[in-house]
Amino acid sequence: MKVLVLYYSRGGNTRRLAEFIAEGVNKVSGVEAVLKSTKEVTKEDFLEAAGIIAGSPVYFGVMAAELKKIFDDFVGIRKKMENKVGAAFTTSGDPTGGKETTMISIIQCMLIYGMIIVGDPMDATGHYGVACVGAPDEKTADNARKLGKRVAELCIKLSS
Repeated sequence: MKVLVLYYSRGGNTRRLAEFIAEGVNKVSGVEAVLKSTKEVTKEDFLEAAGIIAGSPVYFGVMAAELKKIFDDFVGIRKKMENKVGAAFTTSGDPTGGKETTMISIIQCMLIYGMIIVGDPMDATGHYGVACVGAPDEKTADNARKLGKRVAELCIKLSS
């Protein structure tokens, strides 16, 4: 079973956060993280995944155009995405830089795709997904692993 960890990253911080999320996914037996940038992802990656965790830096309070373009370009497979698990993550340059609104913009696309949306587990410190200012620190890395693990576990539960 695969979970796609999809990201757009210009400076590297969002990619690093995606890597920590993938570590969490890979902690769950029987689940494999597929880490892909927006330049690499295919429709087949979407279709093969039991879940998608998508992330972007904050651009004007929403996801980067490069990630939005993926959701726009892949809309033809939207009905095949129903009941897959979805989650979001983001990075920003400022503590009040729009992290939650950016995650909501990603979640809105996933809802339109018919996905089952999850946020952070209760033992993490966020709500809508994992977010940080600048490069992820160890606390953020731990939360990222928890989100990845949660999505992977829910994918297993939904498949049984």
